Amino acid sequence: MQRNTPGVEQSRGSAGARTLAEMLTQNGVPMSRYRAGRLMKYLNLSSCQPGKHQYKNARQEHTSLPNLLERQFAVPEPDRVWCGDITYLWAGNRWCYLAVVMDLFARRVIGWSLSAHADTALISSALRMAYETRGQPRDVVFHSDQGSQYTGLKYQQLLWRCRINQSVSRRGKLLG
Repeated sequence: MQRNTPGVEQSRGSAGARTLAEMLTQNGVPMSRYRAGRLMKYLNLSSCQPGKHQYKNARQEHTSLPNLLERQFAVPEPDRVWCGDITYLWAGNRWCYLAVVMDLFARRVIGWSLSAHADTALISSALRMAYETRGQPRDVVFHSDQGSQYTGLKYQQLLWRCRINQSVSRRGKLLG
């Protein structure tokens, strides 16, 4: 087994002895996990896991943007309150970001966007999808966290053009 063994390269160095033994056996090189462990030790190879994704923390709360939701999750009809958030996914060999817009009445995703960057373009695309598929409704409240993408001027202008009222949660709580 060498450093450029397909199992080591394929896992980008994250495979341990058990996974490496399985991968090598599937590629026609029968090996137990114990032998794989000894060979890893001999070649000075160790399993390294990708680190946890780090987000920046806001220093202070946005006082200019109200919390219109105030933890009132029971919405009487569709297209009154939408919520949005961003999550990250490991896809292939890099992080991708998924932005979703959910109608709080139906508890269904009504808009989404996927990108390599967590920026205003990502969340704007998700909001535009929701806005168009729902027939350009008026007087919607859009609730999100205080992330810089949601509180930036470009996104606030998009909400204003769509006549959507912006609401942000307290720092660190999406629905709070």
